[in-house]
Amino acid sequence: MAKQVKDDTTHFGYRTVAAGEKADLVRGVFDSVASRYDIMNDLMSGGLHRLWKRYTINQAAVRPGHVVLDLAGGTGDLALAFAKRVGDEGHVVLADINAAMLEQGRKRLVDAGIADNTSIAQVDAQDLPFAEESFDVVTMAFGLRNVTDKDAALRSIYRTLKTGGKAMILEFSAPHKAIKPAYDLYSFKVLPTLGKFIARDAESYQYLAESIRVHPDQETLKAMMEEAGFERCRYDNLAGGIVALHIGYRI
Repeated sequence: MAKQVKDDTTHFGYRTVAAGEKADLVRGVFDSVASRYDIMNDLMSGGLHRLWKRYTINQAAVRPGHVVLDLAGGTGDLALAFAKRVGDEGHVVLADINAAMLEQGRKRLVDAGIADNTSIAQVDAQDLPFAEESFDVVTMAFGLRNVTDKDAALRSIYRTLKTGGKAMILEFSAPHKAIKPAYDLYSFKVLPTLGKFIARDAESYQYLAESIRVHPDQETLKAMMEEAGFERCRYDNLAGGIVALHIGYRI
């Protein structure tokens, strides 16, 4: 479980920083890696991130006519898949706080010929600018750990969900003890090296490895979702708990 820090401070990896500084620090990380984000994900996970996201997409079970928010949607891989499923009567909002990542997502949607049923919004997950009960499904893949106030983000997601709507948080989590030593070795030795040679940025990938370790574990995040108002909360461990998909509903 993530160690608690004072209310006016937060984690940036293993560093404790002023809460107001984190957004800018995270923005710097993703400005640096945006153009190589997808290839780095493939290299870092051996392509497994595609399976984790496909599992999330299938569990979302979106239907024609649904309105979906892909929060922290980055380069748009989930948004593209959802846009194909909601059809002309539905709509998908690709949202992220980082302009450089959204530009990569916009290019993906344009290249795929997806435009009529999608829109792009630069937003802060902690204070979403959407009306109450706007979305049937809200997804957030590998973004919550970068948010300064995770409780505020969860409350904001809950507010924008329609009654009966579903929130899905896909995030790195706490792996089973048997694989933790190998996972730690990979995270702190291999990932920064890949970042150095592929993305030309070892420090950003060092941060990403550290940010996973201070993120709430499975049970803690489930409790946070329940505190935010979600009901029927559960999580599915993927890859031995390296990643978990948390699901909660607004009833």
